[in-house]
Amino acid sequence: LPSVNIKENDDAFMVEVAAPGLDKNDFKIEVHNDLLTISSEKQEENEVKNEKEHYTKREFSYQAFTRSFTLPVTANGDNISAGYDKGILTVSIPKKEEAKPKPARIIEIK
Repeated sequence: LPSVNIKENDDAFMVEVAAPGLDKNDFKIEVHNDLLTISSEKQEENEVKNEKEHYTKREFSYQAFTRSFTLPVTANGDNISAGYDKGILTVSIPKKEEAKPKPARIIEIK
């Protein structure tokens, strides 16, 4: 399974998945009943033929993984976004407005 980092700041949760050698189209990200599922499947086939020397070489490669995460109640699952850059898939899960820290208020004394 690929390595995963989970970060949190005041506005969002960030899930980083180390997946070098893949393309952004190799990923599938789903949210269903507060369960975030990140999966990937990639299959390659390479064939080399040499008629003169009478050989054929075929290599098959298959990679697949699935990781699931339960979203916290403070997460806004409707506005999740994702990006893939330099082998890292980053999924941003914003927090609900009521879960974000509020600035201190000054209470006037009457």
